[in-house]
Amino acid sequence: MSERVAVIGAGTMGHGIAQTAATAGYAVTMIDVVPAALERGLAAIQKSLGKLAEKGKLPGGQSAAGIRERIATAGTVDAAADADLVIEAATENLALKKKIFAEADRAARRATLLASNTSSISITELAAATTRPALVVGMHFMNPVPVMQLVEVIRGLQSSPAAIEATVAHATRMGKTPVVVNDSPGFVSNRILMPMINEAVYCLEEGVGDAAAIDTIMKLGMAHPMGPLALADLIGLDVCLFILEVLHRDLGDPKYRPCPLLRRKVAAGHLGRKSGRGFHEYPA
Repeated sequence: MSERVAVIGAGTMGHGIAQTAATAGYAVTMIDVVPAALERGLAAIQKSLGKLAEKGKLPGGQSAAGIRERIATAGTVDAAADADLVIEAATENLALKKKIFAEADRAARRATLLASNTSSISITELAAATTRPALVVGMHFMNPVPVMQLVEVIRGLQSSPAAIEATVAHATRMGKTPVVVNDSPGFVSNRILMPMINEAVYCLEEGVGDAAAIDTIMKLGMAHPMGPLALADLIGLDVCLFILEVLHRDLGDPKYRPCPLLRRKVAAGHLGRKSGRGFHEYPA
């Protein structure tokens, strides 16, 4: 197993994808322009692998050290030059992602597949920033990546059948269950999930119930493993707001209008787990 994967972005999703790919036997280069982000990403991978090793959950009798050795780091997209698959996992920002895709298009070999882990942005629009739209796909992993089973594979307007087939094969090799959908705002996952989270925020804003009550009702009454407000905190309230704005703008339906309380939380810097406070509090 000698294929090479480049992951652009060392944040929560990026380092999770890098770990998952390395565990599947890929040689991985994790790329980020911020050296501190690479350090944090590697530390998170080391911690995650250590926990999995303690529980005997590393597949194929692998060691944490052996998996870690398959992950290299770099500070520029040029490091993707020898990759067979490039996965972009940067912040949910259209301009930034288009810039990364243009750079990856220049750096990578002509046959290399370019994938985005975006949770809402149009794959078709990202593909338009490249000279290889047939080889651009969506590869939407779920958080936390090493644990969650699904990869939502998004077919852009010009994604070739061969590109989709190859993406499904990569996701399967990484131990995931790929599900192919067509390019549409929020795809399937967030087009359904985000309105539920948004409605939970409206319930909180209107005083229908407090955060604990809302989450408990959805957990115990609907068999959800996590309440919608706690899930929003895990995702990041800024990310939730961005996705809802995409849905509202691109689908033109007022039912996707972000709750004002969500906007106020983001404006206050209460972004969820990553800031220590969202709809719930997370002591350091």
